[in-house]
Amino acid sequence: MNHDAPAYGLWLLVLFNSAIFLMFAFSFFKPHTARDWRTFGAFAGFIVALFVEMYGFPLSIYLMSGWLQTKFPGLDLLSHNSGHLWSTLLGEKGDPHFSPLHIASYAFLGFGFYLLSSAWNVLYHAQLKGTLATSGTYAHIRHPQYVAFVLILLGFLLQWPTLLTLLMFPILLVMYGRLAITEEKQMREQFGVEFEAYTARTPRFFPSFKQEASAA
Repeated sequence: MNHDAPAYGLWLLVLFNSAIFLMFAFSFFKPHTARDWRTFGAFAGFIVALFVEMYGFPLSIYLMSGWLQTKFPGLDLLSHNSGHLWSTLLGEKGDPHFSPLHIASYAFLGFGFYLLSSAWNVLYHAQLKGTLATSGTYAHIRHPQYVAFVLILLGFLLQWPTLLTLLMFPILLVMYGRLAITEEKQMREQFGVEFEAYTARTPRFFPSFKQEASAA
């Protein structure tokens, strides 16, 4: 798309992109319990809201149009490039797809999906054996799948921020945090002392490099 071409009303692209990312995430996460479905459902809502504004109707651009036209005279609000709001607000020139933030977003997305995939592989085999997942990514953090979802959300926010997804993001953080605590209560009841020992050596969300260095 060039800078002058309207980039919205493309509802087939909304459906296609939403379906691709949701199927990709679903294939790794594979929700089974009601808790899993709530987690995935919240993620799905974010993804759909994102692509609706990216290709369907630019609600954020519409709501901010008066301020944007005053701040950036001559800005083509209906162009695809203008939708990359970080680049627009920072006054960056050229193709926003090659901006540092956009490139960083690919790193967040790539690592997020890698983490989601590797975490599911460990969790799947642990569930088959009826044991506690403590190897692979679970050896470094207790909830790699939730961390993976947050990294993916951050990647999309770096690419295409919208008022709705920026509002949803902290809500999702709180939701994932509460789900993690609920999950830990269930694991504590199921595995008892083994889970207590695991939590004592493994951080919940952020890996402790100090512990890893001392262990080495």
